[in-house]
Amino acid sequence: MADGGEVILYAPHVKEISFVHQEIYDIGYHCRDYFVKQWDRYSAIHWGVLAHSTHLRGAGTYSEAEGERCRVDVTLCTGIPEVKVRQVSLGYLAPDDFDLAAYEADPDTLVVPNAGETLFRLR
Repeated sequence: MADGGEVILYAPHVKEISFVHQEIYDIGYHCRDYFVKQWDRYSAIHWGVLAHSTHLRGAGTYSEAEGERCRVDVTLCTGIPEVKVRQVSLGYLAPDDFDLAAYEADPDTLVVPNAGETLFRLR
């Protein structure tokens, strides 16, 4: 994915961000540097939760002066209320506003049906 790109997770049937990692509601989703450069603040959080957070957000940078800059944006188009999505530092798109046909018609957009069921190995 190109820098500045966006991943939209369209799953209107999903109603909860994480049943397992409830701490995600306190820390949100961030790039690795966000946590590493504020380690005193986040060192007590279970590393599995930190890994979950950073795996979703991917690469990025963080500095106290400039804040967080993630390589890609992540937007949820789910049944999760907007306030909860924004609470964890993700973008929100209402399922009623999602136009799959428009995304499929855009030559610069990759649509992957059932992407959550497919794992890719980069070579």
